[in-house]
Amino acid sequence: MRIGIVCPYSWDIPGGVSAHVADLAEALIRMGHYVSVLAPAEFDELLPDYVVSTGKPRAVKYNGSVARLSFGPIAARKISKWVEEGEFDVLHVHEPLAPSLSVLACWAAKGPIVATWHSSMDKSRMMLTLSKLAQTAMEKVSARIAVSEAARTTLIKHVDGDAVVIPNGVDVRAFCNAKPMFGWPGANLSIVFLGRGDEPRKGLSVLVDAYPEIRRNHPNVRLLIAGPGEPANTLKSLSREDRASVTLLGMIAPQDKASVLASGTIYVAPNTGGESFGIVLLEAMATGTPVIASNLEAFSRVLDHGRAGLTFENENSTDLAKVVSDLLADPIQRAELSVQGKSRVAEFDWSVVATRIVDVYESIRVSGVKVEPDLTGQMIGRLGRGRITPESRSD
Repeated sequence: MRIGIVCPYSWDIPGGVSAHVADLAEALIRMGHYVSVLAPAEFDELLPDYVVSTGKPRAVKYNGSVARLSFGPIAARKISKWVEEGEFDVLHVHEPLAPSLSVLACWAAKGPIVATWHSSMDKSRMMLTLSKLAQTAMEKVSARIAVSEAARTTLIKHVDGDAVVIPNGVDVRAFCNAKPMFGWPGANLSIVFLGRGDEPRKGLSVLVDAYPEIRRNHPNVRLLIAGPGEPANTLKSLSREDRASVTLLGMIAPQDKASVLASGTIYVAPNTGGESFGIVLLEAMATGTPVIASNLEAFSRVLDHGRAGLTFENENSTDLAKVVSDLLADPIQRAELSVQGKSRVAEFDWSVVATRIVDVYESIRVSGVKVEPDLTGQMIGRLGRGRITPESRSD
């Protein structure tokens, strides 16, 4: 099968959606399918062979974060050319409600189109602004996927549609035999945090507030912080002694993620909201590292409601300190969570998830019918009706 996939976010910046698209593309290629991915990118020379760039994206505030997107007439023309040359049996767009390549692709193409929703939002000014535009794009979609019940609820609330829930996947092979970084965890106990250190909803401040109490209970514990962003302001509240036990890695290469996750006695995900799934929880579980996460609904589902990992009350540093301290003191429970975590993550291996996605493709695929450019001119008209001005466009 010839499959075209549209990634709305910059390929160069680590993120859940772009990682999902990359893993899905590689899983489909291993299954024997032809795959081409269209995505914004800063540096074309670093792209895998299966990725086609639409050029440099722009930073846009979206869903409590900063997304790097490409949107506008230049991007639209590139999409039309890519669709025409691809001769795809199925087009698969991700996050089609974001002002991005995905919604443009829905307008620019016709034929079998699948859309996947990743985000979970209670309210979104941008989504309300774009609701009419999004609705016109959704008219082109043949099948809908949500990566979680939270993402499905967002879809139902904002677009009045439904979707089949197919979770994010994880390449278990890439994590199950991971070795810790040199010296970690060693003779000391260790906590790992992986995420953007200066993004409030990733919750590093919640963990930092809990850390002094954790250190009082376990003086030899160390904290390893990995990910982009500058967390220096968050760490200012720590004493000199506590700060000395913290190691900052900054942004890490994708191939080093498994080693970082395996370096913890415990992995902590203190995210405060805006999460529809929790792929990093699965990745940590795949390495055998026990997981503690905030009790967001999406995280609780991934952790099988306490059977594969522990939760604490969201944004409650006191509760986090207690849960972490108790688990650090209980090697038997840590071993049990490690076993349960590996069992749970097997359900999300890409070999399983990709097969379910292909079943969706097959359900809308029509023999002899290809995805082709939509030459009716409706995309340009809809851009106009949506009052998207030149000042709001970015390419």
